[in-house]
Amino acid sequence: MNKFTIQKLELDKIISMLVKECSSSLGRELVNNLEPIADYETLIIWQKETTEGVNIRRFEPIIPLGGIIDIKNLIRKAKIGGILEPEEFLKIYDTLLASRKLKKFLGERKKQYSTPRMQWWAEQLTVLTDVEQEIQNTIANDGKVLDNASIALNQIRKKIVTLQNRIKEKLDNLVRSERSQKYLQEAIVTIRDERYVVPVKQEYRNKIPGIVHDQSSSGATLFIEPMSILSLNNDLKKYSLEEKEEITKILKELTEKINEYVEELETNQEVLAHIDFTFAKARFSEKINAIEPKIVTEKQISIIKGRHPLISKDEVVPLTITLGEEFDLLVITGPNTGGKTVTLKTVGLFVLMAQCGLHIPADNGSVIGIFPKIYADIGDEQSIEQSLSTFSSHMTNIINILEKADEDSLIFFDELGAGTDPSEGAALAISILETILKSRARSIATTHYSELKTFAFKEERVQNASVEFDIKTLRPTYRLLIGVPGKSNAFDIAQKLGLPQYIVDKGRKLISENEKDAAKLIQSLEINKLQSELNTKESEEKLQEIKSKLAQIEEEQLTIKTKEEDIVRKAEEKALEIIKEARKESEAIIKEIRSVAKEEFLKADNKAIELKKRLESKENNLTGNMLKGPKVAGKILKKLEIGDEVFVPKINQRAIVASLPNSNDELQVQVGVMKVNVKINELTAATKRAKADKTGIGKMMIDKSKTIKTELDFRGTRVEEALDLVDKYLDDAYLVGLAQVSLIHGKGEGILRNTIRDMLKMHPHVKTYRTGGFKEGGEGVTIVEFKK
Repeated sequence: MNKFTIQKLELDKIISMLVKECSSSLGRELVNNLEPIADYETLIIWQKETTEGVNIRRFEPIIPLGGIIDIKNLIRKAKIGGILEPEEFLKIYDTLLASRKLKKFLGERKKQYSTPRMQWWAEQLTVLTDVEQEIQNTIANDGKVLDNASIALNQIRKKIVTLQNRIKEKLDNLVRSERSQKYLQEAIVTIRDERYVVPVKQEYRNKIPGIVHDQSSSGATLFIEPMSILSLNNDLKKYSLEEKEEITKILKELTEKINEYVEELETNQEVLAHIDFTFAKARFSEKINAIEPKIVTEKQISIIKGRHPLISKDEVVPLTITLGEEFDLLVITGPNTGGKTVTLKTVGLFVLMAQCGLHIPADNGSVIGIFPKIYADIGDEQSIEQSLSTFSSHMTNIINILEKADEDSLIFFDELGAGTDPSEGAALAISILETILKSRARSIATTHYSELKTFAFKEERVQNASVEFDIKTLRPTYRLLIGVPGKSNAFDIAQKLGLPQYIVDKGRKLISENEKDAAKLIQSLEINKLQSELNTKESEEKLQEIKSKLAQIEEEQLTIKTKEEDIVRKAEEKALEIIKEARKESEAIIKEIRSVAKEEFLKADNKAIELKKRLESKENNLTGNMLKGPKVAGKILKKLEIGDEVFVPKINQRAIVASLPNSNDELQVQVGVMKVNVKINELTAATKRAKADKTGIGKMMIDKSKTIKTELDFRGTRVEEALDLVDKYLDDAYLVGLAQVSLIHGKGEGILRNTIRDMLKMHPHVKTYRTGGFKEGGEGVTIVEFKK
């Protein structure tokens, strides 16, 4: 991508902001090397990864990104045979720990959101637990090799400690003795050249026999190793050398262990960098309130309420703009400081950001096409060193653009043709734009020239646009108006500021006929646009009024139809109430029987079931009579899905779709506890009009379907209570059409479980039952499947 264009469209500033969101130098390195790409498949993946990062942060904002360290140099050192230092092993350990935590974090996603791309990256991480453990067992947190790193090192360090204690003991006796204290500068023991010494006054040099290892800067103090500890110091020196050799051996072996996993560590580095980079994009997306744009292969742009990310959110004016669908070239006119350049930079920056895998600060529905070539001629490029004027500098850049422009190009021109004679500049600008059109590139150009407005109005695939100016406040509104060319406000502004009227009038007479025609054209277009908006608004209001009246008529017709069945339905509902009361009495009888004869509950339960069947039979007979009511009109159905609520006119009942239509247009619907085969043309849409069914089967079904759960937890209840609860729950669950339910009785001693399962063997609605699986609750749960 052209670096000049990236700078002019300010992508480099976005990159600088993105760098600050990274948690590691690995991520920052990726961001600094980030450039727009034009590969569709890769861009889709990049955008999805950014979206997944945003979703993860929304649900789990604390992400384990700590410990991601650049260890590429350490890996390289191990590969060429170098021995790693203890502190370097700690960096490798931190990276391994970070890899393990991120693999677990990203690999264990929750059900409320899906992150397949980030899970894929997690799978690329290699967890080296053995290496982690070996480093942890070898190197302490302060960077020292642990005593237990090897048996030999442990033994050597024990000998060193023993020798050090013996030396200190001898020297302590020396410095504490009254005879020696007058010879010493201080009663202390210190170390010089890794040997224990005492500070002796210069004048008493011969009073304490030994070897001088150092003296003070003044020469008044000599640091002497007494002869009494010379042999012990020699042994200590020997073991210290052995300690260093053993540590070197340990570090070499550990480095060789690291060298076995060089490829895995290098891959982990790349993956960790990409993960950090992805979450940096996600954090940046949140900060600028951005969305994932729709990436398309067509050379199109559609930005809905886009907000330039480098302008304060309190000042930015949302931009809505399209390009490449109805027109390929957009000519924007308007006053200075009206927002024309910001419009160019916003569109160009959004395309660059999208092609970097970044979200854009706009509304959902925004579309960004892929442009392999993006060029911009924006700003004052005057070069003093090259003795080029502003016009010359722009022309040099434009010539370079024209040589490369083709159908894959997106080009931005700011104040095209400016910097020279207006008439020549306008003619040159039109010629340039005609060349751009022939190349089939997409382009946006800003200008002050009226000739370009006329050009845009006459040419195909070219559209006018303008930045709005409020003549009352003498300020731009920064709103972009597509389809309306900008007009000159010079005379209006001058008059508003108090310029004498005769001067304004004289100035208007001096403008050319072409400019007058262009001004009239602009005024006419603006009037037409306003009139069109007004007509559209009136049409929408009238259409809404017609829809409202039509809905009112349909409601009145349905109300008339419904009233015809009120008398019959009320009588039937009263009968159903009688049946319900009878059922309540039967349930009370069942409860009484079970409480009186606990040991005979199975026989009593059979009698209760038989009684319930008789009541259900009566209820079904009455329901059958209810189903013979007259038809109720409704909307004809064109499309059905299983679970949809429909109305069956021939039986005057609502129903739930249980199967899709077959080749004969027949399907099955469920009405209460019954399943009925009907033709699709015998169904209508369920409306809100059937309010008369307040106490019937339909209401009962709806109420129960809203409240009934797929499980019943009755742990802690007595056997008699449990039997009543389960029996009623099974009836309700079967009534609303559940296929399977879970009975949670707990494990305990198994008495409650066995009693319930004995009842299930003889229950009329139960097809099969089984013990819950591992994830279903095991022995503490019984899974029940109903008969169809």
